[in-house]
Amino acid sequence: MKLFLRSGSLAVALLASVSLAHAFQEAPMLKAEVDAGKLPPVDERLPADPMVVDAVEVGQYGGTWHRAYSGPGDRWGPTKLMEERVLKYVPDAEGNISLVPAYIESYSVNDDSTEFTFTLLDGMKWSDGEPVTTEDVEFWYNDVFLNKALTPTIDPTFSPGGVPMTLEVKDDRTFTIKFAQPYVYFLNILAKDSTGEPSLDRPSFLYPKHYLSQFNDHYANADELAKAAADHGVQRWSDLWGSKGPITSWWQNPELPVITAWKIETPAPANVVTMVRNPYYWAVDQDGNQLPYIDRIEHRLFDAADSFNLMIVQGQIDMQMRYVNTSDFTFYKENADKGGYHVGTSISANVWSFVPNLNTTDEQLNPLFNNADFRHALSVGIDRETINELGFAGLGEPRSVSPVSGSPYFNADWETHWTEYDPDLANELLDKVGLSERDADDYRLLPNGKRLQIVVEAYQDYAAPILEVAADYYKDIGIELLPRIIDRTQWDDNRDNNNFQIQYTPVDRLSVVSADPRNIMGNDSYAQQHYVWYSTEGESGIEPPADDPIRTIWSDWDKASVAGSVEDADAALNDMIGTFVDQGYVIGLVGEEKAPMIVKNDFMNVRNDLIQDDVTRGVGYAQPQQFWIKQGN
Repeated sequence: MKLFLRSGSLAVALLASVSLAHAFQEAPMLKAEVDAGKLPPVDERLPADPMVVDAVEVGQYGGTWHRAYSGPGDRWGPTKLMEERVLKYVPDAEGNISLVPAYIESYSVNDDSTEFTFTLLDGMKWSDGEPVTTEDVEFWYNDVFLNKALTPTIDPTFSPGGVPMTLEVKDDRTFTIKFAQPYVYFLNILAKDSTGEPSLDRPSFLYPKHYLSQFNDHYANADELAKAAADHGVQRWSDLWGSKGPITSWWQNPELPVITAWKIETPAPANVVTMVRNPYYWAVDQDGNQLPYIDRIEHRLFDAADSFNLMIVQGQIDMQMRYVNTSDFTFYKENADKGGYHVGTSISANVWSFVPNLNTTDEQLNPLFNNADFRHALSVGIDRETINELGFAGLGEPRSVSPVSGSPYFNADWETHWTEYDPDLANELLDKVGLSERDADDYRLLPNGKRLQIVVEAYQDYAAPILEVAADYYKDIGIELLPRIIDRTQWDDNRDNNNFQIQYTPVDRLSVVSADPRNIMGNDSYAQQHYVWYSTEGESGIEPPADDPIRTIWSDWDKASVAGSVEDADAALNDMIGTFVDQGYVIGLVGEEKAPMIVKNDFMNVRNDLIQDDVTRGVGYAQPQQFWIKQGN
């Protein structure tokens, strides 16, 4: 894999908005609305000095981007096309990750990294034309972030040392975020996760007060809130909020003002979900053309991988990474001429993995999953080379769940931890943990005398052959693996409700680990209920044993999050990662694959070989607002 991170700390590009000497241009569909008196002129819709996105090539306006989605639960796929953070990860000319300002004119950090000051773009507006000011910042902080009804628990990534960040507003565009202790990773965390829930599109520090205050208990009375909840089909007013809430989920609410390049037009559920350009988007290209170039995005519903692949072959997909399966790489190449597309590639920072649930309520499996020898047996009992060839067309590499090549936290020893195929060792370890008795079919018996069966869930139907191969390997060491392909929404619910044994999933956030360490800490992963206990300071969740190594992981993050220098923070972070890898909490299989993407031949400005990770926000890293479609003349 190419180096996509510069050595040492992450490169930070101190760029701000750029004044352009020439007039601004706009899309013809917006010019028509200006001429009809429905919109103000483009100069009045843009900030005084809009942010400049350096497009790969200055494009043409117009067209509809056709892609596919798998249902209402697939909300994060479309979201990553257009997320905005106060600072963003973008690729430089060599593809390296750079951290650049987005909807801010400037920012500064004090000497000890306890104060971060941001100045919003002058004249920036929400998608409904209302000004974006620090009133929206104060609303986010006082009425959402500190509102127990909406944010009952402040995530540890926003409260280093256990003390939440505080806000000081300077004027209508400038504000300062303060911490009780140094926080050298804060900008990285903002670029990945913004300022967290409760919202689907999470613009850092911003919520549209003029719209959302009517659904907030600091402004609306109980009767008004009860009526709003009833009108939107939820039980409590607080249910209006959150990434699935009918008010703050851009995916569901066309009335929600946003600052993104597009906004929802026809929401899910629908056979075709549509998004339309935001006339007040605050960025232009290097020639002063207001972005985005593309007018609309359509997401057509599909129900199975075969259906999606048929859409590709029939030329119905303009550009897509999501659901384009590595195992079908040859199929995509063979049908490229027929479908009028070419197959691009991105560099995946994911590792496809088995995630055992250390908090499972199954009384027989719980002590096994919490036993390092049992996890070791699961890891060495499977041949990753075969999985790579059969499931990933040989385009990945067998590896553990650990920082990927090119990451400043990469460690070659971690990459190969417990990855050798050694069924003899697996059998020895399983005998050691007390599973030496077998039934007539040679499957191992649990202490209660029942067969050792483990259900593994996946939400991708193309995972079925991989799970069947894995089941064959585990049968050889006396474990009956029972694959289940379920709906993504159910898969998420099972994870959230602690109702699974093992899940098969791509584990991500392995490039810039400091931007989001929570997978490694157990969140939404191998020990969700332990993480809940940690993040709520014991108010809920499941407390781990006093000697559980996960406590060391948390302790190391606590050290990293308040370290006075990047060097000290990275040392603690590496200790945290080392404990996670040594314990083998997650069974990594194959990762770092050359992930295919479908690109129609008239779909422009898509770069190959960019890193694809949840940290860099997937396809969003390629700056979709500068994609364009060749228009017929």
